[in-house]
Amino acid sequence: MLESSGKVLKEGLLEKRSDGLLQLWKKKHCVLTDEGLLLQPPKQHDHPHQHQQQQQQQHHHHPVPPPGEPGRVKALPFSSMKTVDCVERKGKYMYFTVVMTEGKEVDFRCPQDAGWNAQITLQMVRYKNRQAILAVKSSRQKQQLLVAPLPGHTLIRKSPHLA
Repeated sequence: MLESSGKVLKEGLLEKRSDGLLQLWKKKHCVLTDEGLLLQPPKQHDHPHQHQQQQQQQHHHHPVPPPGEPGRVKALPFSSMKTVDCVERKGKYMYFTVVMTEGKEVDFRCPQDAGWNAQITLQMVRYKNRQAILAVKSSRQKQQLLVAPLPGHTLIRKSPHLA
């Protein structure tokens, strides 16, 4: 499962366009691994003023769920990713879209120098290459099993030199 596996390659804030009618930009704490991208609510250190608000709310005995709690993690695994599209620079932001295999599009933006779109694309290509290599190896192993002699039998191969 994506939440528990993979080495952290990049971590920080990205803004994701909401699916709602207003399509607002919402900050997400993102973790890029070799398996995909994890999106979660911003952590306390991402928004220092949020920590002060939580302390005030806790003073008033209102239960406040901690930011980044595991139940609110959204995973975008590379196994379900088709491509990273629509890279566009506008003002101080870089805009890009992650297209999932089922056709869903997830829009993001980040500061131009953050490099999220390039890192996500690179890791997705690496993931797909690893999967392709594993598929070829698996196919070759199956072929070898089909050609392998049964115990007690000898495999007779035709020499390429004999006509």
